[in-house]
Amino acid sequence: MTLHTDKRFTRTVRPLALALVATIGLSACAGGVATNRSLYSDNQPVVSRTNYVFDVQTSASGIPTSEQRRLTDWFDALDLGYGDKVSVDARSLSIAARDDLAELADNEGFLLNTTSPVIDGVVAPGVARVVVTRSVASVPNCPNWSAQSDSNPNNATSPGYGCAINGNLAAMIADPEDLLRGQRGSGETVVMSSTKAIEAYREAKTTGEGNKVNEVASDSK
Repeated sequence: MTLHTDKRFTRTVRPLALALVATIGLSACAGGVATNRSLYSDNQPVVSRTNYVFDVQTSASGIPTSEQRRLTDWFDALDLGYGDKVSVDARSLSIAARDDLAELADNEGFLLNTTSPVIDGVVAPGVARVVVTRSVASVPNCPNWSAQSDSNPNNATSPGYGCAINGNLAAMIADPEDLLRGQRGSGETVVMSSTKAIEAYREAKTTGEGNKVNEVASDSK
């Protein structure tokens, strides 16, 4: 039995098959086109807050030495650092117990906040609930390589736009709470410092006379 192949059919089918394969390949590469057409980054720092709780037995005369040692060990285990908040609900505590807690917090370099966050559970009488609030900043979903297409019909920014700078900002910020509300203060120190610098600049001699800016700054303290 002899098979006869139509050469015209072969010449027609082969280009169609190649075109079909190329189309499938291009459609696979076209997935994940960027859609963010603004200059705002979708990848923003997110601040998460965690409350750590420790109950301490108290008395009318203060906090026993053994309980103070337990609380100090707990502080050391948490490795308290800048940005952490130490608080206690002092409404039912004696003045002596409140002073002892303030001293223990001061030994760690913290001011005791007498307004604690709302925590589930009931505090037993004679017990001081110490709360350490710690905030952590991070940028979720980074790195983001979801846009795998070279085509950018929307003239959009990459889905990973902002991961680098915001990720570094979240990692370097000393107090993550500053990302939410910034630092609060009276502004007196800032005004005094800026005024001192301006006075030093104005009172300084010219460069031909030595320009003793450091001496002027030291004299104006």
